[in-house]
Formats: sequence, C-alpha cells, structure tokens
Amino acid sequence: MAKTRFLAVLILALGCAIGWFVYSSQIHGSKPFKLGLDLSGGTQLVYQADLSAISGNDVADSMASLRDTIERRVNTFGVSEPLVQTETAGTFSGNPTQRLIVELPGITDTQKAISLIGQTPVLEFRMLKAGATAPQEGVVPTNVNDLFDPAAITGKDLASAAIQFSSAPGSVNQPQVVLKFNSAGSAKFAALTAANVGKIFGIFLDGVPISEPVIQQSIPDGTAVISGGFTAEQAKELARNLNYGALPVPITLISTETVSGTLGGLAVKDGFNAALWGVGLVVLFMILWYRLPGLIAALALALYISVNLALFLVIPVTLTAAGIAAFILSIGMAVDANVLIFERIKEELNNKKDSVDAIHDGFARAWPSIRDSNISSMITATILFWLGTSLIKGFALVFGLGVLVSMLTAITVSRTLLLALGIRSRGGITRFFFSSGVSTGNKS
Repeated sequence: MAKTRFLAVLILALGCAIGWFVYSSQIHGSKPFKLGLDLSGGTQLVYQADLSAISGNDVADSMASLRDTIERRVNTFGVSEPLVQTETAGTFSGNPTQRLIVELPGITDTQKAISLIGQTPVLEFRMLKAGATAPQEGVVPTNVNDLFDPAAITGKDLASAAIQFSSAPGSVNQPQVVLKFNSAGSAKFAALTAANVGKIFGIFLDGVPISEPVIQQSIPDGTAVISGGFTAEQAKELARNLNYGALPVPITLISTETVSGTLGGLAVKDGFNAALWGVGLVVLFMILWYRLPGLIAALALALYISVNLALFLVIPVTLTAAGIAAFILSIGMAVDANVLIFERIKEELNNKKDSVDAIHDGFARAWPSIRDSNISSMITATILFWLGTSLIKGFALVFGLGVLVSMLTAITVSRTLLLALGIRSRGGITRFFFSSGVSTGNKS
C-alpha cells in the first residue's frame, strides 16, 4: 500500500509540474502554442504545378522538391512558422492535378505573400531542336516550345549558385553565375553535354532564354556558367535567388485566402471557451454521478489535459480550429474509458466484493473494451492522417495523441489513485461513495 500511495503522490506531483510548465510557458511567452492560419491570421496561397514536362515517375519527386524549395524561400524572408505542403486534387476530366498550398501566418498583405513566392526563378536547360535556328540575343521568341526540346535539367538538379568574374579575353571582369549541380544533376549534365557536343542549348529563367551557349566538350564535373551580360548587381541577385531555390516546375496561382488577426483571435477565444465549458460540465457530471471515483476521474482528466497540452508544445503540434475540436472530442474519449471502469467496479461491489478487489477486477474487466475501442479510434486517426488534406491531418494528429494519452490516464492514473485510497470495505458509506447515479449503494 505504501508503494501505491508513493506512486500516486509521484503521479500528482508530476501532473502539477507538467501543468505548471504549460501555464508558465504561456504566461511568460517562452514557448507559445503553434497556431494554424485560421487561429493566428495570415494568408493561404494555392498554386497549381505545371508537370507537362515531367515524366510520370518523377512527379512525386518533383513535387517534393518544389515543396522544399518554396519552404526554404519563405523561411529566408523570416516568415514565422510557414506551412508548405502538396496535395493531389481531382478534376472533372478525371485527371488529377498537383497543387502546392502555402500558409503564411502573420502576413495578411496578399500581394506581399505572392511576391515571396513569385520572386523565385524557374531554371531550365533545354536543347535547341534539330534544324531550328537559335533566336538572336536579347530577343524573346514567342514559339519557345517549337525551337527547344522540353527541359532536360531543372532547378531541382541545382546544388548551389555563386557569382564570379570572367577572365576570358574579350570579357574580362564580366559578371557570371556559376552553377553547381547535385549528384543527380551532375550525371544528367555530363550525359547531356557528352551527347550534344557542337550543339546549342538554352538556359531559361522563368521561360525566358538568358544564354544560348554552344557545347564545346563534355562537362563531367557538374558545373555550368551563365553569362548573360549581367551587371554585378544582377548577377548577385540571380545567384541569391537560385540559392534560395530555383523552382523545379512552373507554378500558377489559382486562389488566395486571407484570415485577419481579429478573426483568428476570436476563433481562439471561442475554442477556449468551448473547451472550458466542455471540461467543466464533464467534471461536474462525473463527480455527481460517480461520486468518489468521479473525483478521481476529474484528477486524471486534469493530468490528461496537462500532458496533451505539453505534447502540443514539445512536438510541436500546429493547432487549428479542427485540432481544438479533436482535442475536445478526445476528452470525451478519456471520460468514456472511466465510465466503463466505474460501471464494472459497481458490478463487482454488487457481487459482495470489497472495494480494493472490486477496483482490481473492475479494471481487468473493462480493459478489453477500452483497448478495442481505442485501437479502432487509432486506426481511424491513422487513416485520416495518411489520406486526408491538411485540415484533416491536423484533426487526426490531435485526436490520435489524445487517444494514446487517454489510455495512460484511464488505466494507469485512475487505477493508481483509486487503489491509493486503501479502502477495503463492502458496505456502508464506502458502497455509497463507489455507487453511481441515484443508487444508495444498499443493493444486496
């Protein structure tokens, strides 16, 4: 018994420490909750990717590269906690399209948000088609696709870009941009140059040819030089933008949505009030209906909430309105486990067992039902997270965490606290406090 009571005190102390961590982190602002766009305010941009030049096997890799590139871009501009993700959307024609969703918390200026994304150039290396004549320098052809083959190398193959000054006769000190390709890009560039010696290829930025050099020899080291008559400032800007990430595929903005900070703050307030009322009413019901076990369940519920909130801070979890709804729903799941346990305990008491034996047997009988219901909930949460959109993923993550933690608090915490009471009576006041509803505990 002493060991059980020591463990109960340790659990309560740990719960208080976790609760204080959550409380102090919010009061002092040392580790605030990470709020989604719908709660913090900001801008959401939805782009459609043009994958016409990408083979089917490379679509997933190209979209992953696109996501990483845009994420680096917005991070460079100091956007707080941006969310960049891809999704596949169906169309009326039945052909799925690839979309890029960019959420920028705190930026409610739509044009500023668009400029953060739009300034990143699309880099392409395209071979001049056989029999075609390269356009004159400075002239942007209107029939680029008729003159040049689809892109053989794109921005996803680029590792870095740097400015240097030419030492070649006739162009001494002219600014150039030196490109270094990654391993995959180096292999492609080596094969491209080896197979096309003496031919012209075009270097395109945002669909505009900026250089059309002749391949003099194979270049196996993965290095290319862009010399487009730049000024030093232009070459510096181009190198910087390419290092931020040249887009592997072109993208087109198809929709924007702006959430004001005022609306986000109102959503947080409403969500907090909903959670407060929900928890308060649940605790009141548990204490009035289940008496002493209900009070223990209230303590376990407080620990459950503290652990969940701490996990939200540590992981961290991006909280959205859907996530708050999932959290409130998971509270109901946690209480549901306690209801099953307490009803089983009451049945054991009605079978003339003392309270300690009733607690042991009640938990043992309730466990299979709790286990099966929680496993089914976890399967549902996993499927939603794996297949759902960003809104559904947030709901599934919070709900899944809640189910896992509820198993811990309902089975371990509630059981330990009840056993720590050390009551071994079969009747009288003990039966009353361990009964439920309008029962007086006098059933023989």
